[in-house]
Amino acid sequence: GSRRKCEQMITDGRVEVDGELVTELGTRVDPKKQHIRVDGSRVHLNPNHVTLALNKPKKVLSAMDDPKGRYTLADIIGDKYERVFHMGRLDYDSEGLI
Repeated sequence: GSRRKCEQMITDGRVEVDGELVTELGTRVDPKKQHIRVDGSRVHLNPNHVTLALNKPKKVLSAMDDPKGRYTLADIIGDKYERVFHMGRLDYDSEGLI
């Protein structure tokens, strides 16, 4: 979930780590070593997922492909990662963090 939704779940007393109720926002968790539960159900995280921050230049489409053949995020990132999903968008002529 989003950071705010996760914070609300913690505030509502719905999150446990290794059987202990999480009461403090910003609690650090190692998904490789610790067990996380929300409403009693185990949350399975993939520790191999990677989050990238990209400074999108102008004239790059905020998409992974384009039928019109314009330069896209995939052209910048390349094929190093198996599956890439972008969060957010910037206009084609805009630049900034995405």
